[in-house]
Amino acid sequence: MAGGPLEGVRVLDLTSVVVGPLATQIMADHGADVIKIEAPTGDIVRTLAGRGVTAGMSGKFLHLNRNKRSLALDLKQEAARRALMRLIETADVLIWNMRPAAMARLGLGYDEVRRVNPRIVYCGMFGFGQDGRYRDKPAYDSIIQGSAGMAALHHRVTGEPRYLPMVIADRTVGLIAVQMIMMALFQRTRTGEGQAIEIPMFENIVKAVLEEHMYLKTFEPPLGGTGDPRLLDAEARPLPTKDGWICIAGNTDGQAFAIFDAIGRPELKTDPRFNSVASRFRNTPEYFRIRAEGLRQKTTAEWIEIFDATDVPAMPFQTLDALMDDPHLKDVGFFGLVEHPTEGPIWNMRLPNKFGGGVRRDFRPAPKIGEDSVEILREAGYDEAAIDAMLASSATVDGRPPKKPVTRDR
Repeated sequence: MAGGPLEGVRVLDLTSVVVGPLATQIMADHGADVIKIEAPTGDIVRTLAGRGVTAGMSGKFLHLNRNKRSLALDLKQEAARRALMRLIETADVLIWNMRPAAMARLGLGYDEVRRVNPRIVYCGMFGFGQDGRYRDKPAYDSIIQGSAGMAALHHRVTGEPRYLPMVIADRTVGLIAVQMIMMALFQRTRTGEGQAIEIPMFENIVKAVLEEHMYLKTFEPPLGGTGDPRLLDAEARPLPTKDGWICIAGNTDGQAFAIFDAIGRPELKTDPRFNSVASRFRNTPEYFRIRAEGLRQKTTAEWIEIFDATDVPAMPFQTLDALMDDPHLKDVGFFGLVEHPTEGPIWNMRLPNKFGGGVRRDFRPAPKIGEDSVEILREAGYDEAAIDAMLASSATVDGRPPKKPVTRDR
């Protein structure tokens, strides 16, 4: 058995790319039996995110789909749909991220699924809420970043709208999906009933952006405009030092005053512009400018030593490559080299969080397309003849890697 807090929970994963696979990876990492149901062509992120050692095994796919099993099903074929409905009978969660109309065309709407299993948690993730005019529009992360205001934040700071160069909308909504599913499973323990969950990306990201930046338009009538000035200031960034950059925050009086002392400006502690949290907020641009000028005086390492001694939050700016060699991450054993059966040695990232009651004990590398099809269909009660028929019609595929020949010493 896998172990972990979700041991015994079975999740049918009809998702692709990032938003859904992240959600199901978290559940799989914590012990759930996640069955990744893919078309015979596979999840697009297998190739969209670059190449692997073998075809269809990009690095991003490997990170997002560990601890899952892959069942290839061509759901346009009735035999494949029947197989999925048989799995639904005993599943705890069905999660999907296609448009609702597509699920309806496949005969996988909530009413059909609930008739088979009234206890199931049925979770749909899609671009836009189904009560609004955008409901039928397709969406990817960049579409949501641009339409929900994230790219506008870059525009406010730099004059140019830009996407954050990671799929942050997908990742944010994927985390929300895990929360919603866990709450639904908890409620089921009290009522015995499952339920349908709708998770629109657009509304969730608008909520996140405007919680930060509705600002003075929160009030009616408005007390001013949108945008938190601390976050939109041009100097709200890693700041240049004598030899690089540093990331620093000084929100409390104690932290700000320690920064003033460190940069040789102790008189600012009694300056009415900067002597309290409220006054510094009112004078954010000047406070940030003075801080930025002062930090150019010393090297990053010198500043880190000073700020560590005065308990000011500060860290060196790190590149992606530097993260792979970060000494703290080495201390905690964050990276581990594991052997993938087709990709060879790959770097795996451990679970950042700890459960006192235990975590998943076994590690399953991300699967090839249909690697577990035969095993899962057998578990569902299919005999060899039925499985062979599905393979012959391409309703499923057998993606098991060929066994390596056994060699014996003479």
